[in-house]
Amino acid sequence: MTPDQRDDVILALDTLCPMHCLIDPKGEITHVGPTLQKLRPRDPMPGTAFLNLFQMTYPRAVHAMQDLRAVAGHQIRLRLHFRDLPRTGLQGVLVPHGQGGALVNLAFGISILDAVKDYALTSSDFAATDPTVEMLFLVEAKSAAMEASRDLTRQLQTAKIAAEEQAFTDTLTGLKNRRALDHVLHRLIEAGQIFALMHLDLDYFKAVNDTLGHAAGDHVLERVARILIAETRTEDIVARVGGDEFVLIFAQPCDLQSLDSIAQRLIQRLEKPIQWEGEVCRVSASLGTVLSLDYATPTARGLLADADRALYDAKRTGRGRHSFHHELAGQRGGTSAPRLLKGKEQCATSR
Repeated sequence: MTPDQRDDVILALDTLCPMHCLIDPKGEITHVGPTLQKLRPRDPMPGTAFLNLFQMTYPRAVHAMQDLRAVAGHQIRLRLHFRDLPRTGLQGVLVPHGQGGALVNLAFGISILDAVKDYALTSSDFAATDPTVEMLFLVEAKSAAMEASRDLTRQLQTAKIAAEEQAFTDTLTGLKNRRALDHVLHRLIEAGQIFALMHLDLDYFKAVNDTLGHAAGDHVLERVARILIAETRTEDIVARVGGDEFVLIFAQPCDLQSLDSIAQRLIQRLEKPIQWEGEVCRVSASLGTVLSLDYATPTARGLLADADRALYDAKRTGRGRHSFHHELAGQRGGTSAPRLLKGKEQCATSR
């Protein structure tokens, strides 16, 4: 065979069998296909002993080139893996070649998916007629479909979270709404947690709407929401439950003095004039507070109703005031009594 003919044969082998290697009579690799070499890009395989590179698992009795020659009188099947990491498993066919040498054509078999990942293989690394190419297309199509499915799932999850957030949010003020409040109250009561519930109603808000219009009223509500957020802590709950009604929940134990300080500070801030398009909006706030520990078995309906009673008692005494429900119960012969908590359990009087 002339050198040109040999080069043509090698080129054909590289194209049709990119995972092949040629072994000389001494057991050294003389030529290796481009894909097989790609598995060890930093270590040129030509000049390396075949059995130093690969560990034979079938046939098991092969430990040297003479063992290969002993079984290579005809085509034999091989199972082997790399001796170093990653120990990719391979299968192949060995046929005699030349004077005592051999031609080995290898394939990944069941290890193909790991090999594609470990070595970043593409369809160009395989012969065009290799069925592996079709499988790779299927794997890529499956991966693309799964990624699209994951993207859709993420989008749906994001949309679900956004919808749930919207369902629990007052669209004007960005505060929690009545539905969110009911959910929070149910959770706190089920957990047996001690908390305070403060019901706030704006005084003279109707006059703002009647004289300056609903746009002015919306502006006032937005300003009130910002004040309520500024005067409460991150862990507190602020909800708008009606046109000009708000509920605040202090989920950490609070003493009455701290709660009253918060209420008085809110009253003072809400009494300050609010500017709107050259006009002045004036409101104030009345508040009623109830403590969950004033009840043997608190209920959301009972807490809201009693806070509402305390609120309207504050309105009857002159508006811009704050009342505790247990004080009203005591005045009217009720069974509720003040429950002061230890000083170390006091709530903060500012954020």
